[in-house]
Amino acid sequence: MRGSATDPTSTLGHRHLRRTAGTFASAALMLPLLGAAPAQSATESSAGGLQHAFATAAAEYHVPQSVLLAVSYLQSRWDSHAGAPSVTGGYGPMHLTDARTALAATEHLAEGTEDSRGDSARAGLHPDIKVPESAALPARLKTLPKAAELSGLPAAELRTDPAANIAGGAALLAAAQKELGEPASADPADWYGAVARFSGADDTTTAAAYANDVYNVLRSGQERTTDAGQLVSLAAQPHLAADTAQLKRAGLRTVRADGAECPQSVSCEWIPAPYAEFGDNDYGNHDLGDRPVSQRIKYIVVHDTEGAWDGVLNLVQDPTYVSWNYTIRSTDGLIAQHVKAKDVAWHAGNWDINARSVGIEHEGFLASPDAWYTEAMYRSSARLVKYLSRRYGIPLDRQHILGHDTVPGPTTSTIPGMHTDPGPYWDWRHYFQLLGHAFKGTGGKHSSLVTILPDYASNRPVYTGCTTKGEPCTAHGSSEVRLYSDHDANAPLIKDIGLGTAPTNGVNDLSSRVSTGQQYAVADRWGDWTAIWYLGQKAWFENPRRQPTAVRASGLVVTPKDGLASVPVYGRAYPEKEAYPAEVPAQSVVPLPYTIPAGQRYVVGDVMPGEYYYAVTFTTDSHRVVVGKDLYYEIQYGHRVAFVRAADVRLEGSAR
Repeated sequence: MRGSATDPTSTLGHRHLRRTAGTFASAALMLPLLGAAPAQSATESSAGGLQHAFATAAAEYHVPQSVLLAVSYLQSRWDSHAGAPSVTGGYGPMHLTDARTALAATEHLAEGTEDSRGDSARAGLHPDIKVPESAALPARLKTLPKAAELSGLPAAELRTDPAANIAGGAALLAAAQKELGEPASADPADWYGAVARFSGADDTTTAAAYANDVYNVLRSGQERTTDAGQLVSLAAQPHLAADTAQLKRAGLRTVRADGAECPQSVSCEWIPAPYAEFGDNDYGNHDLGDRPVSQRIKYIVVHDTEGAWDGVLNLVQDPTYVSWNYTIRSTDGLIAQHVKAKDVAWHAGNWDINARSVGIEHEGFLASPDAWYTEAMYRSSARLVKYLSRRYGIPLDRQHILGHDTVPGPTTSTIPGMHTDPGPYWDWRHYFQLLGHAFKGTGGKHSSLVTILPDYASNRPVYTGCTTKGEPCTAHGSSEVRLYSDHDANAPLIKDIGLGTAPTNGVNDLSSRVSTGQQYAVADRWGDWTAIWYLGQKAWFENPRRQPTAVRASGLVVTPKDGLASVPVYGRAYPEKEAYPAEVPAQSVVPLPYTIPAGQRYVVGDVMPGEYYYAVTFTTDSHRVVVGKDLYYEIQYGHRVAFVRAADVRLEGSAR
């Protein structure tokens, strides 16, 4: 959400150092398991074992095998995660939730403070918010104990044995079908109501959105190799028509989404953040605006909450806290909107980015690789982003769909405190496939640009700092690739002078990492190694031909104009001093401690005018959007984006 003034290489995990991180976890039971994962079971390690487990469970509980497979795919993409729970305490291929058990194994990390707006024109907020603890668990967070009761299988077995987990999921589906008064039909069309109930949603809109996703999987079919190396397939049934009338008999409440700005294909609620005055001429927790009339919305920023659904929703409704536009629930993909797109939410830690962006929070923890995200949440988020992209003309690329970890610090002093979520375990490759804009090579053999594109599952760099104990994080697929000062894995890591610390393998240390979908100019090549221009340096990464971590790209780059030894780099694109009217204090245009030396080239994401939204009072009559004559290029500079003045650089195209 916001920037923090803590060390990003801390073993506590920088994104965890929020002032309410511990209370988030205990309040609403967001449940990462940070210890070692259980060993793989014999059932899953056997050839074809998982596909056989679906067939066996389907036959035993009289559930169509295709329905069981489709539900599991939407829950976990058939992955077992070696018995570790998701962010909401869900285990195994069926994502059976056992929140109490997962909570007992959770290590709560320390709290911290943050800057709310990233705007030096106004002070930050008051760091004294506490979240009340939730006494009861909703049904969607305790499906595993019910599955154990129905199946007669021990809960521990349901958590760790994929075959048992699938059987438990089949038992839940069969029970839901019976409760609805429906027969145990062999026709998958007759299971729509049971699938909707399986979601755990307590309202018809969310349940229907979940069931529709499952039936879309049934129609399209799927095939993939799981995280345990199991090939699982589901044949397509393109003409399948579900009996959606069953949902009327499911006994779920109706939720009105009046005022919510969401696509019709998702479940969406309007839970507004307050715009309220308090204290001594203070107010929160967002600013009223007139976007996109007076300002263009250029970015969507992807966050993770570092907290739980209920606790996070409590916070966004507190005027003394921060705000963001949307939150997405992990279990079923439910979306809550809090701030209208026309208004400015406080979420990025950089006021310039806040003023030009929409922020989306996802239930999760970046430093808990095995506290995984569900497919339901990925798909719901992708639908929302596609909707916003169409509505506001936002390109679907990594220069406009930003992670919070790619938002630049607005000034030098803020760089160490910028956030690092959603972190190296967010699957950008899969996310952009869902967006319909899969990353691929676009450059010819002479191209001088690359797009970072490792295979997520097999790309497993070692990270530390997921727990306070300092041991390596659990091995896990990653979207990110490590950078070295030479073409040698034993060479020193690339250093970020803005952080002022030695680079590490810490899960929150962004100084020497590139991320899937980001694009860079090639500086050199050596065998299976590629060098790129990064933070003003030549940075090397392994890029073997047989298993590449990057593909050739095409696009535009900037380089310093002839005669300039270097040009400054900025963390915000503010107007020149002369553009400000008398009633608006001019904001200083101060460069970051970085430069682009002559001869180096950086990929361009966009061109934009210098712009500043002045909003420091509760009443909006003094608010102004100041637009200057200076133009800036947004560039991919390091792990984060940055800005350079168009007057300082020359724009070039790359060879194809």
